[in-house]
Amino acid sequence: MSLFRNFVSVGAWTLVSRLAGFARDALMAAVLGTGPAADAFFAAFRFPNLFRRLFAEGAFNTAFVPMFSGALERDGEDGAKLLAARVMSWLVAMLVVVTVVVELFMPQIMVAFVPGFTDDPQKFDLTVLLTRIMFPYLACMSLMAAYGAILNTLGRFFAAAFAPVLLNIVNIAVMIPLATFWVQEPESATVWVALATMAGGIAQLCLVWAAIERTGFRPAFRLPRLDPEVRRFWILAIPAILAGGITQINIFVGTIIASGADNAISVLSYADRLYQLPLGIIGIAIGTVLLPELSRHLKGNRDAEARASQDQALFVSMLLAMPAATALIALAEPIVRVLFERGAFGPLATQQTSQALIAFSAGIPAYVLIRVLQPGFFAREDTVTPTIFAGVSVATNIALSLLLFPAYLHVGIAIATAVSAWVNVVLLGGMLAWRRHFSLTTGQWRAQAAIIVISVIMGGALYLLAQAGAGHLASATPLWRKAAVLFIIMAFGVVTYFTLVHVTGTQRLGQLLRRLRRRG
Repeated sequence: MSLFRNFVSVGAWTLVSRLAGFARDALMAAVLGTGPAADAFFAAFRFPNLFRRLFAEGAFNTAFVPMFSGALERDGEDGAKLLAARVMSWLVAMLVVVTVVVELFMPQIMVAFVPGFTDDPQKFDLTVLLTRIMFPYLACMSLMAAYGAILNTLGRFFAAAFAPVLLNIVNIAVMIPLATFWVQEPESATVWVALATMAGGIAQLCLVWAAIERTGFRPAFRLPRLDPEVRRFWILAIPAILAGGITQINIFVGTIIASGADNAISVLSYADRLYQLPLGIIGIAIGTVLLPELSRHLKGNRDAEARASQDQALFVSMLLAMPAATALIALAEPIVRVLFERGAFGPLATQQTSQALIAFSAGIPAYVLIRVLQPGFFAREDTVTPTIFAGVSVATNIALSLLLFPAYLHVGIAIATAVSAWVNVVLLGGMLAWRRHFSLTTGQWRAQAAIIVISVIMGGALYLLAQAGAGHLASATPLWRKAAVLFIIMAFGVVTYFTLVHVTGTQRLGQLLRRLRRRG
C-alpha cells in the first residue's frame, strides 16, 4: 500500500477511536464535572499515560522500528523475530520493576506529581487510590504498543489502530448507567471509571496479541540478556524516552503547575481531549506510517524514496492540520458546549475549557510537524539530536508556564505548551535542512503558504457564522438544535476549504482521490 493509503487507513480508525472518545468524555463530563474528584481522576490517569508515551510509544517505537526494519532487510524474518524477542524481554522486565516500585511508593511519588493536592488530604488520597488502580494500565499499553510496532513494520496497521476503540467502548459501557439510572457521587464514580480504564487496557492488549499470533511474529519470552544489539537498542531508546514523548512531558509539567489551582487540571484535560483529535488522526497516523516507511527506504539505500515519503507526509499533514487548528479556534466555545455542557459541567466550565482549547489549538500544526520531522532523525538511528531539542522545548514550557500561570492560570499553561511545540519544530526542521536531509522547493513553499491563507479564510468564515447563529448555540438551546447548527457550520467550513484548495490548484481533489486508490 502507498504511504498516503496507509495514512488514511490508520487515520480513519483513529477518527473512529476519537469519536468514541468524545462520547466517553461527554459522559465523563456529566458524571465527574470539573470539581475535585475530576481533578483527582485526570491527574491519576495522566500518570500512567505519561509513562506509556515515554517507555512504549516513545522509546520502544522510535528505537525499535529502525532496528527491526534493518533486521528484516538484512536477516529476513527469522533474524527480525529473534531481535524482537531479545528486546521485548527487557521491556517486560522493566515494566514489572517499574510497576512494583511505583505501586509501593505511590503516595510519595504523588507528592511530587501533584504538589498542589497536598493541602486537601481527601483529594490527595483519592488521587493515590485511582493511580494505584490504573497504573498497571501502563503494562497493558506498553506491550500493546510494542506488538503494534511489529505489526506496523510488517505493514499491518489495523489491529493497533482499532485497539483504542475498545478502551472507549468499555468506558462508555460503564458510564452510561453512572450518568442515567445509577448516579453516584463523583468520588465513587471515579473508582468505577478507573476500573473500567484498566479493563479496557486488558481488552486492547488481547486484541493486538491475537493479531501478532496470526502473523507468526510473536516474540518468545526469555530471560533478558545484554548482548550487543540490545545494548545498541538502549543507547537509542534512552534519549528517545525524552524526544518521542515531548508532548506528554510538557503536559506532565503543566499538570504539576496546574495542581496549584482548583479545577485547572480537569479543564486542561477536557481541552486536551479536543485538540488531540486532529493530532491523533493526522500527527500520530503520519508518524506511525512514516517511521517504518523511512526506515525501510534508508536501510535499503533508497534516499530519493525516503525524501519523497517525508515530503508527502509534510504536505498531507499540513493540508489537514491547518484547517483543523483554525476551525477549533473559531468554534471553540460552541464545540465545548455541545460536547460537554450538561450535568456537572456548567457554563463556567465551558468558558474555561474553550479558552484553553484556543491556546492549545494554536500549536496543532506544530504538534503534527513534530511527528513528521522526528522520524527523519529516528530512521537514521539518531535519537540524541531530537532529545536535545526536546530538552530545550521542555525548558521553554516550564519557564513560560511559571511566568504565565499566576496571571492566566490554565490558559497560560496551554499557551506555554503551544509555544514550546513551535520551538521544537524550528529546531528539528532547521537541523534536518542543515544536514541536507530535508528541504522544500519554491513550489512546496508556495503550497504551504496557500494552505495557511485558505485556512485563515475558512476560520474567519466559521467565526462569523457562529456569531450570527449565537442564539441557536446558547446554553439554553436544546442540545439537538445546537448540534445541528454546529454540524451545518462545520460542514460549510469543510466544503469551503476543499473548494478553495481545489480551485487554487493547491491540491486537486481528483489527484487526492487517485493517491487514496493507489496501492504502491
